[in-house]
Amino acid sequence: MSSEKTGKTVNMTTGNPVKLILLFAVPMLIGNIFQQIYSAVDTAVAGYNLGDNAIAAIGATSALYSLIIDLASGMNSGCAIVISQSFGANDEEVVKRAVAGTFILNFAITILLTAISVIFLKPLMRFMNTPDTIFGEAYSYMIVICGAMFFTVLYNTFAGILRAVGNSRFPLYSLILASILNIGLDLLFIAVFKMGVAGAVWATIISEAISAFVCGGYLLLKYRRILPDKKHFHVPKKLLCNLCATGLSMGMMYCLVDIGSVVYQRATNAFGDGIISAHTSARRLINIFMQPLGTIASASSTFVGQNWGAGKKDRIKTALKQVLLMEIIWSLFACAIIWFCGGGLIKLTTGTQSDEIISNAILSMRWHLSFFPALGILLVLRTALQAMGKKIAPLISSGIELSLKVVSAFTLIPAIGFLGTCITEPVIWICMMSFLSIFYLFVRKRLYEIK
Repeated sequence: MSSEKTGKTVNMTTGNPVKLILLFAVPMLIGNIFQQIYSAVDTAVAGYNLGDNAIAAIGATSALYSLIIDLASGMNSGCAIVISQSFGANDEEVVKRAVAGTFILNFAITILLTAISVIFLKPLMRFMNTPDTIFGEAYSYMIVICGAMFFTVLYNTFAGILRAVGNSRFPLYSLILASILNIGLDLLFIAVFKMGVAGAVWATIISEAISAFVCGGYLLLKYRRILPDKKHFHVPKKLLCNLCATGLSMGMMYCLVDIGSVVYQRATNAFGDGIISAHTSARRLINIFMQPLGTIASASSTFVGQNWGAGKKDRIKTALKQVLLMEIIWSLFACAIIWFCGGGLIKLTTGTQSDEIISNAILSMRWHLSFFPALGILLVLRTALQAMGKKIAPLISSGIELSLKVVSAFTLIPAIGFLGTCITEPVIWICMMSFLSIFYLFVRKRLYEIK
């Protein structure tokens, strides 16, 4: 599948697994961090210019936004697994039809999610106990971002296709461009034009739109050989079902976790603006430090998908051991940074001087990052099992995670307060890591049988 004047692809079925995964992961990591900068800059500019209530308005519905977007991005991650398997098997026709199927599914899911989110936004925000003091600002933030999610889904579609064939660099370049634009537009809309919280969301939407079109233009220019022609949009039923099953499995895996987070956020919102601001501030930093864990897991899933398609199972077994070690090393390093520098980071990224916000944010970060080793193992096993066709166990683990978050939201968090919010996810990570580890050990022999 090579051609002159076309973009670079990476075949992960030969060569050193760790080197291949790291070379693929580093651009993804930088890109994911820049994507988190979108949120961090929104919070920082809003905090410095509009005060702590603006941070609360942005954060009060963050779990709801994640639920909507992660379903779509999860679908793309699942479809990318199918594309990477076909690419690893060197089947160009199937790759093109898989890309066509990905476009079809994304078009349908975007229309559906946009309609549902816009129609039911206010009832959902009421369900989440969004305080009246920030409801108007939070609604103005969410209604725009939900109405324009097409651009977010479009970027994830193009980036997922590029990553499936081994190019993680150009999605990074387009995200860097978008992040720079986002920072400039945040300052322009909030500090100069005084647009309030709505300025933050318009800055993000415009930046994401530009990022999507740049990434799509590059894909069209450099990767025409893997893009479908009209005939490829007649996707065979078996392939379309595989794309749906893998995409929905990955999307629902994310979605079930996020449904739990919506209920979890609802319980936290009941504690008022100060706690919402602390929770939002902590989550921004937790998410940034979480990026290496998720990125290495995603990169390893591409590696696993290509080698699974090529039938090279011994390479998968060796790589997973090395990837798990990398996850643990990063987790310990990130935990040390938060324990020693957490307070300074909160002040720097929010501009807040509130002792309540700072102390509660530090409490949340220390609890979460102390359990990052368990989260790293969990993420690697979830994505690797998906890439090897074992969709049910990861989905069950996400369902259990949803159930535990709901139980915590209605029992633990009301009983012990914000401490319940801080300890819920770490306890769940331990439980889900244990569940998937036992499952993996149980099926490992059958997975690696050479047929």
